[in-house]
Parts: sequence; C-alpha cells; structure tokens
Amino acid sequence: MATLAGVPSARVVADEKTLLERARRGDERAFGALVAPYRPELHAHCYRMLASFHDAEDALQDTLLRAWRGLEGFEGRSSVRAWLYKIATNASLSLAQRRSRRELPASYCPPARVGERPGAALAEAAWLEPYPGQWLGLGPEARYEQQESLELAFVAALQQLPPLQRAALILREVLGFSAREVAEQLGTSVPAVTSALQRARAATERRLPHQSQGTTLRSLSDERIRQLVEAYVAALERADTAALVTMLSEDVAWAMPPLPTWYRGRDAVAEFLSQVGFNERWRHLQTRANGQLALGCYTLDPVTGRWVASALDLLRIEGDKVAESDYFLTRELLRRWGSDGALVGAEFFPLFGLPAELRDEAH
Repeated sequence: MATLAGVPSARVVADEKTLLERARRGDERAFGALVAPYRPELHAHCYRMLASFHDAEDALQDTLLRAWRGLEGFEGRSSVRAWLYKIATNASLSLAQRRSRRELPASYCPPARVGERPGAALAEAAWLEPYPGQWLGLGPEARYEQQESLELAFVAALQQLPPLQRAALILREVLGFSAREVAEQLGTSVPAVTSALQRARAATERRLPHQSQGTTLRSLSDERIRQLVEAYVAALERADTAALVTMLSEDVAWAMPPLPTWYRGRDAVAEFLSQVGFNERWRHLQTRANGQLALGCYTLDPVTGRWVASALDLLRIEGDKVAESDYFLTRELLRRWGSDGALVGAEFFPLFGLPAELRDEAH
C-alpha cells in the first residue's frame, strides 16, 4: 500500500505558526483556517478507523473540539498535521470502544443456499458504510493510493484487526508516519509498534483480493469500463437474468446490507434475482464510492410514481467480470419491503453526486 505522507513547505509551516499563535489567543477563525486543509484527510482517516461515514463525522467533530481545547498544550515538537492525526486517532479509538465492529455480510455469516430468500434486516448488527469520494474530493483522476486505501475490501479487512493494530497499520502503511511517530501517537514503544504492524500486515493480506480495484480498473481502458457498466445496467433494467449472469465471475459475491443474507456464485445470484430482485423495476446512475465503480439504484414507487433512491451498489471487478456487488439498501426500499434498519436513506445520495429521486425515466 503506497502512503499518503506529505511534507509541508516552509511557507505553509510559517503560515501555520502565525495561525497557531492567533488561535492560542482565542481567534476561532484562525483555528478554522489552521485545521481546514486537513479536515478531508482527517475525515477519511476516521472512516478507515471506524468504517462508518456517520461515525467518522462524530470522530472528526470530537477531534476538532479536542484540538481547540488542547492548543495550549501543543508545544510544536511535531507538525500540526501529526498533532491532529494523534488526536483523530485517539478520538476514533475512543469511539470504537463504544461501538460494535463493523463488517459486511460475507464476514458476518455464511452464504445463503441457492433459492433461499433474504432474511429480515438486522438493525442490531453494525454494518460497514460506503464512503463518498466526492466528499473527500477524490475523482477518477485522484492519486490512486488515496482511493485504494478506501476500497471496501481494505476497509473491511481493517475492521477485523484489534483497534491498536488497525491504527498502527493505517498510520504507518497508509499515512506514512515513521514507526517512532506512530509510537508517539499511540503512546507506546517502537518495538510494540513493529510487532503490531507485523501481525496486522499478515492478517490483512490474508483477507484482501490479490489485486486492488485501482490496479484492476487501470488495466482496463476507459472504453472497456464504459461498455461493461452500460451492459450491466442494461441487463438490470431489462430484468435480463441470463445476460447479467454472463457478466459475473464464477464465484461472484452478492450482498445487500443491512440484510445479512448474501449469495455466492452465479446460480445463487440468478435465483435470487428471478425470485426477488427483479420484482422491482430499476433505474441507475453511475457514480463512485470508496474509490470503486458504483451505481445509484432507483426503484419505482407505486404510490408517487417516482423513482426513489433504493440502493447504492458498489462493484468489484476482476478481469472484466463483476466479482462482488454490495447493495447498500435504503430505508425507502426496505419500508416498502416491510423491513427497517437501513444504513442510508435518500438523503445520503447527494453526497455521492446523486439525486434523491428521479422524476422520470430519463437517466
């Protein structure tokens, strides 16, 4: 995993010193200007730690409050960035202690049998949430390592680690802090950090695909990606199970959090779509989430006659086949299905550059 470490220029350091002095005198606007350049990356850091956009929001707000209150104690022995990351890491660790581990259905339970219908949503389960790259300012042109460190597979693998191992791995392997800096941020020793990193690397590598989505998508031409997505969407909107199955890998995984039920293999997915999925009419808009291809999925509300936000589908591609499809179902769809416990609702869609509803069939 390439790192995101950045070294502030001399001018930036000088500007930060001025802002820091003003902030210490109680200037809230100076404090806002001091932390503003770091807010997006701190938010992403909290998300990697917690696997939840909403928990990351809470952790970031706690970080900024702790930083404001702790200005007098910041002696300048480290950079402002390193100081803020120390606070954000500890704020995330504190929040993680009060939350259940977040995961995807594939790590929660075994796959359903062919023909088995989905079970009810599990409100008490803590599911991993998708992350909007647009919020972080990551478009397709962004540095690839920034996107790869947010991919679902990587974030899900991180959640299987003990919190301190997770923090050490992110700080060292993703953010590029030295082992000494990581030890200082976590309040431990360099040997302890080195040991934690060895265990974390081994555990994470066992759970990751052999190739990141960033690498896979860069190996395909823009035209091939466009063709793949268009064909996939067309099959979904025609409810064409036979055509869709040809675009899936042999051992495709198909999940729909907050439903714990998930399916493995073409036959299981085809049976689910025939029995359940294609009972709805679907429309789609392409977007990106977690640095991956994604689709905003809309179903026709029989009462309003409008296409309402119903799922955010994150795709993982292997070769030129869909190897994993994670549908994050909205509360709007689940309520029609007589269930609840959704992670996201229609109000979440604009964060991904998507409308909350479509008023006609044009897309």
